[in-house]
Amino acid sequence: MRSMTGFGQASWQGAGRRLAVEVRSVNQRFLDVKLSLPREYQACEPELRKIVASAAERGKVDVTVSRSGAGEGQVAVEVNDVLARATLDGWRRLQRQLQLPGEIDLSFLLSRGDFVRLADRRADASADVPRLTELLQKALRAFNRERDREGRVLARDMRQRLARLSRIEAGLRRRTAALVPELARRLADRVAGLLGNQQISQERLIQEAALLAERADVTEELVRLSSHLDRLGKLLRQPGAVGKPIDFLLQEIHREINTVASKSADLEVTNLTLEARAEVEKLREQTQNVE
Repeated sequence: MRSMTGFGQASWQGAGRRLAVEVRSVNQRFLDVKLSLPREYQACEPELRKIVASAAERGKVDVTVSRSGAGEGQVAVEVNDVLARATLDGWRRLQRQLQLPGEIDLSFLLSRGDFVRLADRRADASADVPRLTELLQKALRAFNRERDREGRVLARDMRQRLARLSRIEAGLRRRTAALVPELARRLADRVAGLLGNQQISQERLIQEAALLAERADVTEELVRLSSHLDRLGKLLRQPGAVGKPIDFLLQEIHREINTVASKSADLEVTNLTLEARAEVEKLREQTQNVE
């Protein structure tokens, strides 16, 4: 079992340069990968995204790549001297033809904006791609180690809550099995209170007690609940992404517990189902952190 939250990082430094990769994630129902890359690495985004998707199945994963050192901030002034000369010759020719006064100087040429531009002269980043992918994989390994560690803590807590649910389920079995004779006794006491000294047929009393017992019977619900709890125990020991099947299974467990509670008017059964609901709710909260 893995948590959906985690953090990992990796870096490389050499030749006056430094590359660093950070991976962090938070809970999310589906996988959502966000990459923050320097401009020179934008072309390799699909490849990096594929690597992340192979390491995580759920969660909002943010990957940040930073690059510093040699090659940073290197710009050059590029002059289009051919266009500048042609423009200058054209203006001077026009000045002579129209006999215009004044001088055509550098400030005139610079005001045009067509002859001079700043160019980014950073080194070609394609050579960094193998190193970048290696750093990302290293950061993801650290990221998954952290998620595995937190996942073990989650699994331990969830197994403890499952054990409590199993004890509650056993208590429900015992209590509901003892309810049939108790329902008959309650019915007899109620009838006696209503009829006083009048007699009622024992056969009729047994029939009414059987009808009440049938309405309150939760055998099927408890069988399904036991099956769901067994399945949950297996999922908690299963590697890989189990968050979605656990979440679905907890919905089914909650449904069976609610049905048991609605069928029974017994105070002890009600208290047991309230305790079970509380454990299921805590399990559902924990499942929101499970991949």
